[in-house]
Amino acid sequence: MKALVTGAGGFVGRALTELLVARGHEVTTLQRGDYPDLDALGVRVFRGDVADEGAVLLAAAGQDCVFHVAAKAGSWGDWDDYQRANVRGTRSVVAACLQAGVPKLVYTSSPSVVFNGRDMTGVDESVPYPVHYEAYYPATKAEAERMVLAANAPELATVALRPHLVWGPRDPHFLPRLVAARRAGRLKRIGDGTNVVDATYIDNAAWAHLCAADALAPGAACAGRAYFIANDEPVRAWDLLDELLATAGLPPVEGSVPTWLAIAGGGLLEAVHSGLRLSGEPRMTRWVARELATTHYFNLAGAKQDLGYQPRVSTREGLARLRDWCRETGLTPAV
Repeated sequence: MKALVTGAGGFVGRALTELLVARGHEVTTLQRGDYPDLDALGVRVFRGDVADEGAVLLAAAGQDCVFHVAAKAGSWGDWDDYQRANVRGTRSVVAACLQAGVPKLVYTSSPSVVFNGRDMTGVDESVPYPVHYEAYYPATKAEAERMVLAANAPELATVALRPHLVWGPRDPHFLPRLVAARRAGRLKRIGDGTNVVDATYIDNAAWAHLCAADALAPGAACAGRAYFIANDEPVRAWDLLDELLATAGLPPVEGSVPTWLAIAGGGLLEAVHSGLRLSGEPRMTRWVARELATTHYFNLAGAKQDLGYQPRVSTREGLARLRDWCRETGLTPAV
């Protein structure tokens, strides 16, 4: 297979690129930055913005499948930045696939596109999109997901994956921020700590993309549909966070904040940041507070049946690998 990966310099994009290369596929990547490790893999590298349809079309020419992973994530930022990366970027990818005659498009979405601020206990893909979003990231990702699924047709088969809380070695965002907050004493449990989540180890997230590409074809059961992806091991969210902290040699989270207070505080901090046009992002937002306090785990029957997806790395094995990585990189303090 000839495959294009957008956002190959990111966490999921790089893992997917490595897995494609390991399986013997001919890989092309498109990303804005310069990543020497991608060059070392022997892939064909294009530098460009996914919002630039010309750049995407150049990279998509002759491909059998496009994996559209590139996105602007996070809980805070400018609306225009999210629109450009997540909506305009996806529109460019869809248009380039159609113009270049690419037969398959696998889109990396997020469960946040259906998060309504309340518990999501074992839900499947029939759960609807909410009417309102409290952050630009889920709002723009939902618009992009709908666009990809609506583009499904005989000439372009499309599928969207929703990997939940991806974690593991080389995580450049979530784990470092979690560790920094704990070391600074700023991390408090939100709510009573009983909420349950099902997260996704990085290798499983990458593997799901290959499963989707293998299963995808015009008229296939997965064509034009979205699928939740996770480890299929629901656990208490704050227990998992404590285990992640332990891989970096840090003690469990101490203290808690009532959910209502965290949400109210997040709203206040958002207003202050917006009103004063402060740089950076608030220490808490309403969306993050609700994400940290609610249950979200999913019925993976659809992904298992239609994509042939099964997690290949358990949470226990993933934590062991993450602990080794933390030691190798110095994230774990020397004893």
